[in-house]
Amino acid sequence: MADSPKSPPFMDPDQFAKMLEGSAASAADPMQAYRAAMDAWGTILAPLAKAGRSKIDPSDRRFAAPEWEHPVFDLMRQGYQVMADYMLGAADQLDGVADSDKAKMGFAVRSMIEAMSPANSPFTNPVALQRAMETNGASLMAGMQNLMTDLQRGQLTHSDSNAFKLGENIAATPGKVVHQTPLYQLIQYDPATPDVLATPLIIFPPWINRFYILDLTAEKSFIKYCVDQGITVFVVSWKSADSSMKDIIWDDYIAAQIDAIDTVRDGLGVPDVHAIGYCVAGTTLAATLAVLAATGGADKVRSATFFTAQVDFSTGGELLNFIDDNQIAMVEMLSAPHGYLDGRFLALTFNMLRGKDLIWSTVVKNYLLGEDYPAFDLLHWNGDVTNLPAKWHKAYLADLYRDNRLVEPDSLSALGTPIDLRRVQTPSYIQAGREDHIAPAESVWKLQDHLSGPVKFLLAGSGHIAGVVNPPAQNKYQYWTNEGTAGSLEEFIDGATETKGSWWPDWLVWLLDKGDDKVPAQGARIPGQGALKALESAPGSYVKAR
Repeated sequence: MADSPKSPPFMDPDQFAKMLEGSAASAADPMQAYRAAMDAWGTILAPLAKAGRSKIDPSDRRFAAPEWEHPVFDLMRQGYQVMADYMLGAADQLDGVADSDKAKMGFAVRSMIEAMSPANSPFTNPVALQRAMETNGASLMAGMQNLMTDLQRGQLTHSDSNAFKLGENIAATPGKVVHQTPLYQLIQYDPATPDVLATPLIIFPPWINRFYILDLTAEKSFIKYCVDQGITVFVVSWKSADSSMKDIIWDDYIAAQIDAIDTVRDGLGVPDVHAIGYCVAGTTLAATLAVLAATGGADKVRSATFFTAQVDFSTGGELLNFIDDNQIAMVEMLSAPHGYLDGRFLALTFNMLRGKDLIWSTVVKNYLLGEDYPAFDLLHWNGDVTNLPAKWHKAYLADLYRDNRLVEPDSLSALGTPIDLRRVQTPSYIQAGREDHIAPAESVWKLQDHLSGPVKFLLAGSGHIAGVVNPPAQNKYQYWTNEGTAGSLEEFIDGATETKGSWWPDWLVWLLDKGDDKVPAQGARIPGQGALKALESAPGSYVKAR
């Protein structure tokens, strides 16, 4: 007769016997067998897991579910954290390596570590294992279907693709397309008040995304907010690049901004406009203002507002990790066949900046757990990618990000005019996001160092998107202002006043201070009833082109 198994030396023999009995009794039931095995190992490993609990970061949401408290999985997350800390520390302590190269290595190591998380595997994620058993594998089958769909799309899905329809429940502020070129459509919005501000507002969104980030659902729409405050609003909707745009360069976007400004001025019969530039369109707006100042057209723009815009890229953040000769060569290779860069490549780049939130959390929720996609307007927009003209994008990465030439007076030219930002005397409002990963606040701060006109700087809570799209009705986040003189962002923060909620009303007060004269909302102030004829209803056809 075979000898009975002996209990481990660190376990009570009676407890070990009961463990064996439970395992045998549950052998016919996979769920019970799994739980019995976990309980058995948990009993053995509990002291070790308890001793290492201090290694866990309580703010790491990847391991926050109660299932991770089980000693087996607790030790997995502890081991992962120890490994992650060691690898990141080793990358940071490399000797004889330039800071820029060390930053790239650190980013690469962090990205690899995020991919190695035990939360990302169905075999080491206790929440996924529990869900799979409870659903008899249906959750994994649903997740596999989600994975196959995304592989066919060549892009991660973040939201329910059927939840939103342009012009109905997103990008639905009423208006008309009143001007069109091969590069952009100009949308004018219907007035919502009997009288409107005499000076109209023209908004330049970034062409690396769809314009309706500023016109999400009605509750979140910055465009609707402005219309409701009695402002005549125009917005540029850029065309997603195709093969016909292979020769488009930065000069063309600057020319388009000037054309839009002149179109609004002529169409409404006004001497000037307020202008907003978001992200890369804000970078371009600064260059546009410099060109106008050099050519006698500075008075066409009464005020300029910059949303998370950079002109000095010396502290451009983690995107600099993607900007070197090899990366630029890869961009050229990817775009060579058609003359434009597929927007999915750029979307992946931005997602990698927040890999835990925008890549791996999606993998867990939608592939491992098989969850349905949420109806989230911002994530819907985030996945609605646009293509970029290859020649322009390559020059932008090399001239601005890599070589930082925009802040060197007359180093760059546009439309035959050397660009010197010091010529810009337009009153400017600069908004930065305190947690911005794309345009870091310290980089946006530098914008005011290169302009000559009066500047107001405001630091908003949250990041590149939520820091901008923060309507007053939501009463979220906060912002900081400082009426004193600050030589750095740190000094600004030290002396700043914090205000809860949206910064939009602060901006509105600043804008109205530049002139609050009103005119009746009639004639040319109604889209299509003036010199600018209505071509189609908002949001137009360019934003719908894929």
